[in-house]
Amino acid sequence: MQIIDADCHVIESERTWDYMDPSDAEYRPKPVPLSDDSAVRAARWTIEGRPERSSASKTTGRTTRDAVSGYEHTTVATRTLDDLDARLAHMDTLGVDAQVLYPTIYLGQISTKSEIDLALAKSYNRWLADIWAQANGRLRWVAIPPLLTMGEVPNQLRYAKEHGACGVYMRGFEGDKLLVDPYFDPLYEEASALDMPICIHAGSGSNEFDELVRGEAFTRAKFPVISAFHSLILHETHARFPDLRFGFIEVAAQWLPYVLTDLKRRMEREGKAPLSSDPLAEYNMYVACQTNDDLPEIMRYVGEDNLVIGSDYGHNDTSTELEALRAFANDGGVEERVVTKILTDNPRRLYGF
Repeated sequence: MQIIDADCHVIESERTWDYMDPSDAEYRPKPVPLSDDSAVRAARWTIEGRPERSSASKTTGRTTRDAVSGYEHTTVATRTLDDLDARLAHMDTLGVDAQVLYPTIYLGQISTKSEIDLALAKSYNRWLADIWAQANGRLRWVAIPPLLTMGEVPNQLRYAKEHGACGVYMRGFEGDKLLVDPYFDPLYEEASALDMPICIHAGSGSNEFDELVRGEAFTRAKFPVISAFHSLILHETHARFPDLRFGFIEVAAQWLPYVLTDLKRRMEREGKAPLSSDPLAEYNMYVACQTNDDLPEIMRYVGEDNLVIGSDYGHNDTSTELEALRAFANDGGVEERVVTKILTDNPRRLYGF
C-alpha cells in the first residue's frame, strides 16, 4: 500500500528565488535582517514594498505545540528541503511513501503587480521541479499559476505537469474574485485538459479580506476554502468542467454536513438539480480530513471515496500532526478498507498518481 501524505509544505528560502530569469532580477525578494533576539527565527523578504514572511526556523526553546504537532522533530533543512536526503529519511521514519508539497509564502497574496507575480511564480515552479527531479518521484507538488497574467497560465501548467506537479494551487478568495468568476475559466480549461486538480488550500489570496479579519486566524485561513466549496457547487461549475477535480485542503472535514445541508435547501429553492446521495463524487471534489474529525458521521453525508488526509509537515499550527497518517492507520475509528482508501486510493485519484 502506497501511503500518500496529501498535505505537506516546503518552506521557501533564498534558494527559491535563484531560478528567476536574469531579466526579472529586479523583482527578486529582498531579504530583511532579523535581530538575534527574535522569538521566532524566520525568513523574511520585502516584496512589492511589503514585508513577507516564510517561517523556516524553530521557535526559541521547546513549546507544547512543538511537542503535540511533532514540529520539534523537523529541522530547518528538512522544512526548506535544503537537505533532501534528510527529508526523505524522515518520510521513511514516518512510514510515508510520497508527500504532496504546498507552498508557505503563497498562503497569502504576495503581489498585486502582474510582472512580479509572474516572475515569482516561474521561479517557484522551477525550484519545485528541481526538487522533484532529485527525489525519485516521492515529492510531488502543486504548481503556482500566475493568476494576474492569465495568458501565461497554460505554459506554466504544462511545464509543471511535465516536471512532477500533480495539482494547481489556489486560495478560496483570489484578489477581488471568487473562484466561480469566469476570469478563471482558462485556468480550469487547461487544468482539466492536463488532468490536474485545482487544490484550494487554507489561506487567502485577498489582501483586502486579510486586512478586514486581521488577527482572526480561523476566519482568514479556513473560511475562504469553505466558501469556495459552497460557491463552486451552488454555481454549478461542474456542469462546465465535468472532468475537473477539486481538492479542499487543510480545513478539516467536520464542516461538510452543515455546508451540504445548506446547499441542499438552497438548490431546491432555486430550482436547481438536487444534490445526489454522494455529492463529493458527483462534483469531483475531495476534502482533507484530520484525525480529530468524526469520520463515521461525516461519511454519512459524503461516503468514503473522496476523503484524504495530510500531516501539514513543515508547519506548526492547529492542523499540524506529523504522525497523523500513522495514527489514522492504527486507530482511525473506521474499517481497515476505509483506511486504505483515505491513505492510498483516494489521494491517488485526487492527484492523478
